Amino acid sequence: MSGAAVLAGLGAIHGGTGKLTIATPQCVFSIVAARNPCWMTIPLAESTNDDGFLSTNASDWPTIHAACQRQTAVAIGPGLGQSGDVRIIAENLFQLCEQPVVFDADALNVLAVSDVWRNRQLSTARIFTPHLGEFARLTGMSIDDINANRESVAAEFALQHGLIVLLKGHHSIVTDGEKMAVNETGNAALATGGTGDVLTGLVVSLLAQGMEPFDAAQLAAYLHGLSAELLLPRYATPFITAEMIATGLSAAWRHLETEKA
Repeated sequence: MSGAAVLAGLGAIHGGTGKLTIATPQCVFSIVAARNPCWMTIPLAESTNDDGFLSTNASDWPTIHAACQRQTAVAIGPGLGQSGDVRIIAENLFQLCEQPVVFDADALNVLAVSDVWRNRQLSTARIFTPHLGEFARLTGMSIDDINANRESVAAEFALQHGLIVLLKGHHSIVTDGEKMAVNETGNAALATGGTGDVLTGLVVSLLAQGMEPFDAAQLAAYLHGLSAELLLPRYATPFITAEMIATGLSAAWRHLETEKA
């Protein structure tokens, strides 16, 4: 749980976030807070089951909602688990948050059994960043059927539900149902655990800097994959970790700046 929050945080601060706040359960609050001095942390109450998951008792949702109101973009999912309380928090954020929100990992898993997002009437962006397994749960389709028509399935899903979808995998797809981008950067290093958390942080970072949601998802996928590519001259693929992908974003940013010059 703490590792996922930290990796998402690293993706955000190395993506250019000027001011980052991580809300995390009290049981891992000190771990996350001590991991990097560049972010602020908010401790959240845990459920009464003593399982480390977030709670939705009367005092906690107002804390989460108030914290979101102070931000320009929000992300939810990495390391949350799939308790009923997490589902309520994800549903509330989807329906009530006035900021753009990125949904990843366990936030997607709990929304897969919810109906609140299927006919949305919201003006602010909602970005889903599933891998194939999560997308299969959201759509009710098999992974094989999705893989057979990834672009059309992702586009139809995004258009039907008014979402932006970043479908992760080899040649990740970004679509809002009308526009489509297929990312060409990346390598096998991105298959290691935690790289998706870094990507979530990077997407929300670009959103927070005012980038249009589709563009933020597209650029995040590009930089994320490029970071992995630029690490290969120095490191063997099996050695590369998600944290290295996050810190390697410096080289990716430099490469992008050189291309623009």
